[in-house]
Amino acid sequence: MVSCLFRCYSRLPSAFTLTRFVLNKNLVRNHRCCLDREGNHMAGRFYSSGRDREQPKQKVVVVGIPNPFIWFRTRIYYFLIRTYFDKEFSIEEFTEGAKQAFSHVSRLLSQCQFDALEGLVAKDLIGKLEEKCTSLPSNYKKALSADPDEIMYTTPGDVGIFYDDNGRKFVSILMRFWYLTNARLPDDSMEGTRIFKVALEDGEGETETKRLLTAIYEFQREFTKGVPPDWTITRIEHSKLLD
Repeated sequence: MVSCLFRCYSRLPSAFTLTRFVLNKNLVRNHRCCLDREGNHMAGRFYSSGRDREQPKQKVVVVGIPNPFIWFRTRIYYFLIRTYFDKEFSIEEFTEGAKQAFSHVSRLLSQCQFDALEGLVAKDLIGKLEEKCTSLPSNYKKALSADPDEIMYTTPGDVGIFYDDNGRKFVSILMRFWYLTNARLPDDSMEGTRIFKVALEDGEGETETKRLLTAIYEFQREFTKGVPPDWTITRIEHSKLLD
């Protein structure tokens, strides 16, 4: 269950905010890193000089500026969730759990392990994903998988609270993820998406190019009394890989 992933990782400290995320991690030790968008230089290069090789200071910085209206509205929803549904709800803990669930489910999709998605993804969505994934070329399938260490940025999107005709209560939270992949994808197939390339060059002149792709996962939980506290993924989008 997705809830199992949330319970396992919910107590980990969150490294994300809505406004700024800094990855204080050396992508490649004593290497050069540059960030390109669609092949064009977009950011400065980070070097480790001879004096700095003992303590390289390379980092990737992703800055996100949220829509003030959406930011305020989601804060109201978080308050309502804590007040009327789950007093222990924390968006920071939820975000960390969603990140782990995203990595796990994306790997299963990449490997076409659709039976393993039972209990994690809504049943009606699994069939649609199977139909799309089985016809994908191998490089597209590889690009679906997001390793935890390659997830650069995670942020909550829209939040919804609704009731059905039978009085059942639901909460849905849309999550957006940005992650790196070294899958070889043709540029023309990704038209209309925001594509960045990260070139990593080692001291021997070897260069590896990675793309920064986006994914949207929607998590839904029923809060009706007596219903297990499980979050289910009800929507999955990966750039244009699953179109």
